[in-house]
Amino acid sequence: MKTIARILVLGGLAAFTLNASAQNTNSGYFLENYTYRYQMNPAMGNDKGFVSMPGLGNLNVAARGNLHLKDVLYTVDGKTVLFTNPNIGVEQAMKGFSAKNRLGVNLRENIISVGFKAFKGYNTVSLNARADANVIVPKSFFSLVKEGVTNSTYDIKNLCASATGYAELALNHSHDIKQVPGLRVGAALKFLVPFADVDARFNDAHLTLGEDGWTALTNADVYVNLPKFQFETKMSKENREYVSGMNMDGDGNFSTQGFGMAVDLGATYKWTDFTFSAAVLDLGWMNLSNAHYASTEGDRTVNTNAYIFSADGNADNSFSNEWDRLRDNFETLYQLSDLGTVNSRNHTMAATLNFGAEYELPVYRKLHFGLLSSTRLAGRYTWSEVRISANVNPVKCFSADANVAFGTYGTSFGWMANVHVTGFNFFLGMDHTLGKLAKQYAPLSSNASVTLGMNFPF
Repeated sequence: MKTIARILVLGGLAAFTLNASAQNTNSGYFLENYTYRYQMNPAMGNDKGFVSMPGLGNLNVAARGNLHLKDVLYTVDGKTVLFTNPNIGVEQAMKGFSAKNRLGVNLRENIISVGFKAFKGYNTVSLNARADANVIVPKSFFSLVKEGVTNSTYDIKNLCASATGYAELALNHSHDIKQVPGLRVGAALKFLVPFADVDARFNDAHLTLGEDGWTALTNADVYVNLPKFQFETKMSKENREYVSGMNMDGDGNFSTQGFGMAVDLGATYKWTDFTFSAAVLDLGWMNLSNAHYASTEGDRTVNTNAYIFSADGNADNSFSNEWDRLRDNFETLYQLSDLGTVNSRNHTMAATLNFGAEYELPVYRKLHFGLLSSTRLAGRYTWSEVRISANVNPVKCFSADANVAFGTYGTSFGWMANVHVTGFNFFLGMDHTLGKLAKQYAPLSSNASVTLGMNFPF
């Protein structure tokens, strides 16, 4: 259990090695005078040039998931306990878990950006720090931890974690197509420098528990790119060296882990009171060098009769005592071999598809309604949402919107406020609002996001 937990936690911690923060806020997609709309669709330019506040131009943090704190933590006799507490019934505990329990964190921090009009269009140059982390834990894993020997067979598949942290230099250009009135196109070229990457895939664990032993068929692969990282190993009773842990005390200095490139492509088309838009973001790859690799080397079968259960509840080897010992040694299910380093490994970027439709109210041109479909294509970590928004720009110096989203991670309420006076711009918003509203619709939800920034238009 300890080894698996450490690797899953490592997948989350690796995302923070850059001390970076967030992906894009979908609440700002239709918001007029929001400086960073071009990051969600490169065809969207600005009316003015700008320079960002270093480190605070666009600070954005987002967490998404369908695993909530209320499903893991309970209150018993005034104390907070885990779902594994004996006072929590199996049926009560397990009804809170989905078939796939997901948690994801997407981060972006704008280090510096400059926007300006030139080359018959609008241009931006941005340096960003970005990070993504995802974890999926199947329901069968929680069943094994909670139920003990209630079931004789556990089929644990697709327990996985991944995290990537990297620097991004993006060059963006957009312009109108004069031959097609109303059409505007844009593209961004991105140069990527990864500093951290973790990909842990516990593909299979088929566990059969018997009265006098157990059998497990396992399959797992773990790749780690982190400065100074190294696996720790021990010898098993079968005289086999296996991965028992990990540390960051290895040789070497902080360094980059490879190189990559990506593109953003987008277009908008205005027709009467409607504006339609489409974009694909982060279409590209990264090549990672010298990844530390551990694996079961394909399917691995483990048989043991180390656990002999007694029906006598007071015996040293009672069901309860032996099961506790089995759970403590659950890490033996995944006795990974340290296979050294892999010289080169390609990492496909998680691309995002955005499709939008906006309607400008004829009787009050300062009010717009928007419909945005956003899908993040990330393999087993893929998610999507549809967001409906009302956007208003009542005076020149202020704009705001309110929106509601429906998707993979449930329902959420978002908003954004944007102040843009001469020489100064400040915005603040959330895609997933915290506080009383969040508690009403999604109590103890794992969904949360915040975006803020300060910029200087010219």
